[in-house]
Amino acid sequence: MSVYIGLDIGGTKCAVSVGIEETSGFRIIQREAIATPADQLEAMSRLCSLADAMRENKSIAGIGISVGGPLDAESGTLHNPPNLPGWRDVSLTKLVSERLHAPCVLENDANACALAEWRWGAGQGSRNMIFLTFGTGLGSGIVLNGEILRGVTGDAGEVGHWRLFDFGPAGYGKLGSFEGFCSGGGLRQLALTIGEQHRQNGDVPAYWQAEKIDAKAVADAAHAGDVAALEVFAVCGNALGRGLALMIDFLNPDCIVLGSIYARSSDLLEDPMRRALEREALPHALQGVRIVPAKLGDSLGDFAALALAKRASE
Repeated sequence: MSVYIGLDIGGTKCAVSVGIEETSGFRIIQREAIATPADQLEAMSRLCSLADAMRENKSIAGIGISVGGPLDAESGTLHNPPNLPGWRDVSLTKLVSERLHAPCVLENDANACALAEWRWGAGQGSRNMIFLTFGTGLGSGIVLNGEILRGVTGDAGEVGHWRLFDFGPAGYGKLGSFEGFCSGGGLRQLALTIGEQHRQNGDVPAYWQAEKIDAKAVADAAHAGDVAALEVFAVCGNALGRGLALMIDFLNPDCIVLGSIYARSSDLLEDPMRRALEREALPHALQGVRIVPAKLGDSLGDFAALALAKRASE
């Protein structure tokens, strides 16, 4: 029996996953995580040693490496990613392939997540699918006819950089951007701005006293009926609908999968998002797309790397 190896590399931790294909589907049979070493050569050596031990002498069908960019997927090289300072100019796929003797693919983590949701998650059966991370930031992956859309420089799908409004919370280095409104950092900015307005009017938001004002604290307050928190999600949902309308009109997808914050708070975002979509998107294109929360949950990062491993073997 062959196994697939997934390496999910983040700024603070890395995970190695071992997956197998069964008649009932794809299953992760083992997973280990380590703190991310500062040196990329040390990191890859440790990850390869861990993967070699975890495979238990089974042959490796393919290896996938999921990591935040910028990167060159063709050469398997990172280009000085902001969350991994000093990681650059070394082909990670070459290092791993030579060490573990199996084909290896490197891909941007948002693209890898899109591939995983398309293959095993909420996007199954789709031909043209868009995935939005909607977590700490707003990353995007686009799968068209089973292929990841990368663009000439690998920057296709960077919709978080779109400016939706002239003014608004900052994200992706730009005021009023899609990421500024639709991300964990954006929700915090909205919560502080809207909360201050309510506080000055004598209406202190429930989340104002939270130990940490973040998306979860605001969502908890909104679910409890807090007026300011509900306003935060209404503003976010409206911006989400406007951004999705642009993607729907331009790419005409049959499925959009929304991760993290949307998956946990779709009940707060659905109505304002739908109102904006009905106002902004082409009706016929909107009728043809289903908009759904991501399905793979907390294991998405592991499945993302394994989806690349599966692709490497094909």
